Amino acid sequence: MLEHFFQCPYCWQNISMLLDTSISLQDYIEDCENCCNPIRLSLRFKQGELVAFAAINIEQ
Repeated sequence: MLEHFFQCPYCWQNISMLLDTSISLQDYIEDCENCCNPIRLSLRFKQGELVAFAAINIEQ
């Protein structure tokens, strides 16, 4: 597991999430812990290291 800090695309607050490094490609929806809006998370790991991360506003 990896703790990753990023900015919410809705409320712009810095939040953190625990990411599972054992799955190389991930795409899922998670609610912001601050404003509760849904964030689409797109992640890519290579050999357990985070190489791509996107937190996307799905209500655009």
